[in-house]
Amino acid sequence: MINRSKKKLSEEALIERLRSQDEAAMEVLYDMYSATLFGVIVQIVKVEEIAEDVLQESFLKIWNSFASYDAEKGRLFTWMINICRNLAIDKIRSKAYRVSHTSEQLPTDSRPGFTTEAMNPDHIGIRELVEKLQPEQKQIIDLMYFEGLTQSEIAENFQIPLGTVKTRARSAVKYLSKFFKGRA
Repeated sequence: MINRSKKKLSEEALIERLRSQDEAAMEVLYDMYSATLFGVIVQIVKVEEIAEDVLQESFLKIWNSFASYDAEKGRLFTWMINICRNLAIDKIRSKAYRVSHTSEQLPTDSRPGFTTEAMNPDHIGIRELVEKLQPEQKQIIDLMYFEGLTQSEIAENFQIPLGTVKTRARSAVKYLSKFFKGRA
């Protein structure tokens, strides 16, 4: 039997259902975006098991803080990717994470059919889209989303004014968001 509630929704309809705390809409949201968000998270934390935990935490945060989402400030996907990115960065900066990575190497997930490559941004087209950016925008996006650096760290490490880093990041995200408009 087909579950009709999981059919593809417009982003506006999905947002409206999520605002009304519709759990079925959250399932649709998860089905639509979890693979892409997992790919971004695993690029930052580097360990699938930890990335799965961060993804779970991210969707809980998305659900619990959905009232704070403002469509006027940006697209739903951009808001969600920022939540995932921030939680992934928080995870790798946590003392527990650092301690676990200095004392032992965590095993990779060996479940059949589940690999990092399946969720790799290269395979889902994000890297290809990032390649279309201007070189200075591409550098900022690579460092922020694939290396986990903050805008302040980028400015400091590359001796670029923080305002310039923010402007390049904003321009790049605006450009990339055009490609995700048709996904919701």
